Amino acid sequence: MIARRGEAVRQAVLMAALAELAEGGYAAFAIENVAARAGVHKTTVYRRWPDRESLLTDAVLERAAFDFELPDTGDIDADLRVWVQRLADWLTGPSGAPLVAMLRSDAARLPAVVEAKTRFFAHRAMVLSQRLESAVDRDQLPTGTDPLTFLATLVAPLYLNLLVLDRDLTPDHCDRSVHVALTAARANLLG
Repeated sequence: MIARRGEAVRQAVLMAALAELAEGGYAAFAIENVAARAGVHKTTVYRRWPDRESLLTDAVLERAAFDFELPDTGDIDADLRVWVQRLADWLTGPSGAPLVAMLRSDAARLPAVVEAKTRFFAHRAMVLSQRLESAVDRDQLPTGTDPLTFLATLVAPLYLNLLVLDRDLTPDHCDRSVHVALTAARANLLG
C-alpha cells in the first residue's frame, strides 16, 4: 500500500474507480478492485464511500465537472455546438459509456444514482445559466430563457438516441440538438 493522505487518496480512488468502471463495467465493479488499483486498503475506500454507487457517482460527477466547461467566445451557437459535442464524446467515451450502460440497467433506480443524475444536471444547468445570461446580454437569446428547460431541450435528443434507440451519437445529432434548442428559445418557447 502507498502511504498517502487526504485529497491525494481521494483522487487516487476516484481515478481508480473510473478505470475499473471503464474496464469491467458496472456489473463487475467491486470496491476491493478499486482499492487495489488505487494502492489503498479497502477500509480506506469504505470510510469515504459506503457503497459502490456512491463511489461511482462521485467519480463520474467529479470527472464530468472537468470535462464540460462551456466556452464563451461571444457566439452562443458555436459555443453550444462545442459543448454538446463534448458531452456526446464523454457519454460515448471510457468514463461515460459505462455510466450510460448503468443508466440502462436496474442501477438507474438506486438512490445514489438518482441523486447523481440530479446533481449532474443541476451543475450543467448552473453552468448553462451563466452562459445564457451572457447570450441574453448580447441579444443572442430572449430574456426569460429558462436554463433547465433549455438544457432539457438541448440534451434530450442525445439521451433518446443513447438510452432508447441505442444509436451512436454523430456530430449531426449534436448540431441538430443545438439548432432545435436555440430555435425554440428564440421563439420564446423555453421561458
